[in-house]
Amino acid sequence: MLNILTSIWSILLILLICGTVLVIMSSNSDSGKKVSWILVIALLPVLGIILYIVFGLDMRDPEYYLRKHKVFFDTFEKNADRRTRHLLFGKETEMKIREGYRELARLLSVGNGTTVCEDNRIEVITSGKRKFDALANDILNAKHHIHMEYFYFKKDDGSKRIKELLMQKAREGVKVRFIYENIANIKISARYYYEMKKAGVEVVKFTNPKFSLFRLSAQLNYRDHRKIVVIDGNIGYTGGMNISDDYFLRWRDTHLRITGNAVSSLQYSFMNSFITSGGRIDEDFSPYFPEHEAFEEGDRLVQIVPDEPDYQWPVLHMGAVWTAQHASKYLYIQTPYFVPPEPLLLALKSTALKGVDVRIMIPAKADLFFMGPANRSYFKECLEAGIKIYEKTGRFIHSKTIVSDDYLSIIGSANMDYRSLELNYEINTYIYDENMATINREIFLKDQEQCRQIVLEEWNRRPWYRKTIQAIMKLFSPLL
Repeated sequence: MLNILTSIWSILLILLICGTVLVIMSSNSDSGKKVSWILVIALLPVLGIILYIVFGLDMRDPEYYLRKHKVFFDTFEKNADRRTRHLLFGKETEMKIREGYRELARLLSVGNGTTVCEDNRIEVITSGKRKFDALANDILNAKHHIHMEYFYFKKDDGSKRIKELLMQKAREGVKVRFIYENIANIKISARYYYEMKKAGVEVVKFTNPKFSLFRLSAQLNYRDHRKIVVIDGNIGYTGGMNISDDYFLRWRDTHLRITGNAVSSLQYSFMNSFITSGGRIDEDFSPYFPEHEAFEEGDRLVQIVPDEPDYQWPVLHMGAVWTAQHASKYLYIQTPYFVPPEPLLLALKSTALKGVDVRIMIPAKADLFFMGPANRSYFKECLEAGIKIYEKTGRFIHSKTIVSDDYLSIIGSANMDYRSLELNYEINTYIYDENMATINREIFLKDQEQCRQIVLEEWNRRPWYRKTIQAIMKLFSPLL
């Protein structure tokens, strides 16, 4: 009897493995990711299949996106006026950016449809203290509403300061709404959020109810990595900084303070997430999308680009590939995690091979023990293609930035890895402006002074055990 049960189990396991492999092979994932999952299942059949169901299934479904966001779309249709719709989705401003970049703007709008906005002023913030001080001051001066969405809201002194200000403004009658990412903040007790709710803050947990059968997969795998603040519809913050004391001393990051029409695109993204996660904003939307003055000087053309796994197309991945392919003079990248999907890696190498100055800056010491070998597993082929690689010493570089050809700057929440470009809810800001490109190029070059450049000849002489560890990590890097 035992032999019969063992045989049946073996047959079922083989069928399950074959079926899972067929699902993997027929998915839209790139070949590197497919190979990694098949390898995991070959080494750990039962656990590998479970891990694939939880972390590997490709759930991009445009029809589901429309169903999931129906409540928000219905609410927006009822409460937003024609001016607001035109501000968010009108295409006329695209004609004001350089001709060669208009196709990029159109490409980036295939996600939620928002397009290029004019009449914006931008402050690029590289100091955690400056960001927290400016944010605290803007919160104190809020009159109508404060909207905040963060991946990580660490329970420390800086976060406590912001939390107390939010509660103070809620008690004063300002509408304060807060979205938190559940998994990233799992150590924070319910009491912490209860205190905010008791003060009048509307707190919601970011929710992705995708396929109830795979609720665990959705919560673990599809994470809200965005950093958004909107105050009175006039001031917006977005970029790489979470709410944490890490940014005062230990980490170097880049964030934006925006005033002008682009704030409306940040607002649209926040309200979509808030309402979809169970919050309510069922009222006239006009105060949330106010008219902004035209700036005679300092006007920047800006496009706010959210991405999420429910979109039919991986917008930020496609935008990064386009940017790499079309760079003609230089392409400077900062990212804490460099595990690029295959199309992006090929675009970067191709651009360097045609003579473009491609530079990538990553931390000398990763914050996650496995990311150091994973980052470095791509060095050899990048160096051979002519890409210059810099490891920043000192403060951990957490910036997610790209600057190219003295015109295009990209600053946001998305890393150069599979998770950010295929799985997470992210948001990047594309700035089409010469002066802003100059500022961001100078920031990169200043950081470069604190870097050590990786040289191919020296890299080839690294110890065999490091080569082995990096080779193993590269096999599994698409799954990180």
